[in-house]
Amino acid sequence: MKNLLIKISIFINYFVFAILLNSVGAVILQLQRNLDISKADVSILEGFKDIPIAVASFFVASFLPKLGLKRGMSIGLLAVTIACFFMPMIQAEFWHFKLLFATTGVAFAIIKIGVFATIGLVTNTEQEHRSIMSWIEGFFMIGVLVGNLLISLFIDDNNPKSTEWLNVYWLLGGLSALAMILLMVSSLDESKAHKEGNALAEDFVDMIKLLAKPLILVFIISAFLFVLIEQSFQTWMPTFYKSVLSVPASMGIQAASILAGAFALGRIAAGFVLKKMKWLPFLLICLALLAGCIIINLPLANAAEISEDISWFNAPLIVYLFPLMGIFLAPIYPTINSVVLTAIPKYLHSSMSGLIVVFSALGGTFGSMITGHLFEAFDGATAFYLALVPIALLATSLFILNRMFIKKPLNES
Repeated sequence: MKNLLIKISIFINYFVFAILLNSVGAVILQLQRNLDISKADVSILEGFKDIPIAVASFFVASFLPKLGLKRGMSIGLLAVTIACFFMPMIQAEFWHFKLLFATTGVAFAIIKIGVFATIGLVTNTEQEHRSIMSWIEGFFMIGVLVGNLLISLFIDDNNPKSTEWLNVYWLLGGLSALAMILLMVSSLDESKAHKEGNALAEDFVDMIKLLAKPLILVFIISAFLFVLIEQSFQTWMPTFYKSVLSVPASMGIQAASILAGAFALGRIAAGFVLKKMKWLPFLLICLALLAGCIIINLPLANAAEISEDISWFNAPLIVYLFPLMGIFLAPIYPTINSVVLTAIPKYLHSSMSGLIVVFSALGGTFGSMITGHLFEAFDGATAFYLALVPIALLATSLFILNRMFIKKPLNES
């Protein structure tokens, strides 16, 4: 049972940030209702989460091991706890949410790099690493599911201007405080997280050198494309259900929870499948099935007849089917992350994690903003149809990534 407490603590840390980060879809919908902000304008909120993640990751990754993984993650959790408790105490305006997500983004950069580096410290084999990576990303999606359901319980469908839903931040702040306490009482041997004798500048140079490796560049493109696709669906799922399917706002947010549940199921199942199957064929099959779901489900969504008294008990089948495509999208991200991380020395895991977070954040921002503008210019169905383009590009980049691994392993590139 070695390292059990630290493993539990990083699972809970990820769970807390899953709720906070992926609440942006619900917040986008609520800001449209509360403050009458347009879809195009409110789409920038994703950037106030993801750009700070990207910027902070770039600078945090090289010095976090020297600061201390536990100490750094505890600081991030403290900042988020304070920010959450602040929200229900004020008359919230748009800029308050920008500040909240910027704080959450910086803190998550620290948490994610710390968690990825910690996984390398508490695992001994590639199989164990991929297993924990898949499970922790699956647990992240359970957090998304719980978070969206939690927020939906605080929303008044009959009063669009009600701000009572902000009381959910009391609970989120409490969860963050609990995660911080659990982390602080855990023990972790961090001696392998940094290279002995390396100065801070040398660690930063090591991270930059990773960008010069062609294989790393292809991996980064793959991660960028994945998150672009993922966030376009996750962030805009509530709005899609409201504007295309014409269901109540709370039901749209609950649909995003079903999507998160599908992600959790897909990632947990992938942990078992990847023990028997090579990663590339598995991921290409997942992408093909995802594309098939989009092609089949969107015409059904356009043709659906929604009654005024719709609920989960009388909804048409498409209301349930559409989020299930998350099962096929879910395994990609943790798998490609584990493939790359297990191929490099543990002292580079923090630097590599920083690059993963930077380009994942950029992909999330562009995905949300592009989808938001497509919603505004066309319609929800067209916006989601166009996701087939990055899906095709991602399949191509994964194929190239595998070929490069076969021809020239990472430590030789």
